[in-house]
Amino acid sequence: MKAHTAETQASVTPQKALAFLKEGNERFVNNLKLNRHLLNQVNDTRDGQWPFAIVLSCIDSRTSAELIFDQGLGDIFSVRIAGNVANEDILGSMEYACKVAGSKLVVVLGHSKCGAVTGACAEVKMGNLTGLLEKVNPSIERISQKSDKEHTDPAFVEEVSKQNVLDTMDVILEKSDVLKELFDEGKIGLAGAYYDVETGEVTVTKEMFK
Repeated sequence: MKAHTAETQASVTPQKALAFLKEGNERFVNNLKLNRHLLNQVNDTRDGQWPFAIVLSCIDSRTSAELIFDQGLGDIFSVRIAGNVANEDILGSMEYACKVAGSKLVVVLGHSKCGAVTGACAEVKMGNLTGLLEKVNPSIERISQKSDKEHTDPAFVEEVSKQNVLDTMDVILEKSDVLKELFDEGKIGLAGAYYDVETGEVTVTKEMFK
């Protein structure tokens, strides 16, 4: 399996990029990963990279996007931060991936049993983590309005984790004029997804295409 080239990347639509990821996760779940010679892919990408998507995921050690979507070197950009939230640096990275490097899809990937979201729901305060976890507060407030569960209830945390994916997607389009323009022109798509740490399965929860 060869790495993507400028030509193959150019032929990928936002919808096809999402299909690639769905197919990759299906292979992952069924332990049928593609046969890749990674050192050959190192050679294929020595003069450049042409990833077809950028995935924003949590730092959780179980949620490596390359693994759970069965992708090789040069296939996707991977951005990781506790709670898969967005800040200016992450938005800038996404802008580079899509506007400069030609990626066709932005994915926000949340996951079950997320420690960061659990901490945010429990109002954990600890150094620089405090400000990071506060970015989950809008999702907590939304779920609180329609749920009477305790914030430490695992079911409440799961609802917040899923809402946080959707809210992060909104932040991306609200705070990045570059990505909003690319999206409105149909050059990129956005998708929200949720990874089950018990089964390895990714469920796409929202697709946005022009």
